[in-house]
Amino acid sequence: MAQFDVYENLNHATRDSIPYLLDVQADLLDALATRVVVPLVLAEDMSGAAKYFCPQFKIKGVAVVMSTGELAGLPLRTFGAKATSLKHKRDEIIAALDLLFTGI
Repeated sequence: MAQFDVYENLNHATRDSIPYLLDVQADLLDALATRVVVPLVLAEDMSGAAKYFCPQFKIKGVAVVMSTGELAGLPLRTFGAKATSLKHKRDEIIAALDLLFTGI
């Protein structure tokens, strides 16, 4: 698993509106049994999201929004298959996390 990789959401109760999970945890902490993730919510389910706090991406042709405020730690066993990497969107992701943690 690598920082900024995107995984399928295996949770039956939430995967219809949250199809993917974005791994934001530093690779240095790979030995932990959990990963810190941000849900990627269907854009149609999250209208009016603040652009910098909740950046939008396309995963396999599906528009999703990074629901930064719902950051969570999840056990590795709850992750589905890797869908893609958003490493090339690092600056947008880090900016959203900075806003969450520091307010700037």
